Amino acid sequence: MDTEQLEKLRFPIGKYIPPSTLSREMIDTFIMEIETLPNALKEEVFALNEEQLDTQYRPEGWTVRQVVHHLADSHINSYIRCKLALTEDNPTIKPYFEERWAELQDGKNTPVDSSLQLLEGLHIRWVALLKSLSDQDLTKAFVHPEHGKTIKLSEVVALYAHHGRHHLAQITELKKRKGW
Repeated sequence: MDTEQLEKLRFPIGKYIPPSTLSREMIDTFIMEIETLPNALKEEVFALNEEQLDTQYRPEGWTVRQVVHHLADSHINSYIRCKLALTEDNPTIKPYFEERWAELQDGKNTPVDSSLQLLEGLHIRWVALLKSLSDQDLTKAFVHPEHGKTIKLSEVVALYAHHGRHHLAQITELKKRKGW
């Protein structure tokens, strides 16, 4: 498989490109996407058997199971970062090694139901928080030391809407290729 094909498998909807401007209407649409992710994800994985859940979505990539658990790990971190930005003045957040987290036993072997339930409850809280934000709140930010920049909450909403679509597409594209 050539590099171009691998990139298409890795980024089935393309790499994230931040919008040049973010209107309130766009933010509301992104929040709706975050809100609907847990159910969309559940619909895609509920009928998969153990062998399918342990299938890599691309060569040298994570399994479907790891992708589901990664979504829970990543979105928990983002939710906490949002709350830090709302309650502190430009806090510096703690990055984490997502690839290492995915290799831990809970990410490799735990039933996906645990992360689906976690995402469902988490997204109820996260979406309630996001919907309550004023335009002023959306300008609050945190510092990401790995990227060396300040990230506004409006940008977080756009990024995580894409993040959910991105990983969901990795699963749906695998299912199409495999005829599941």
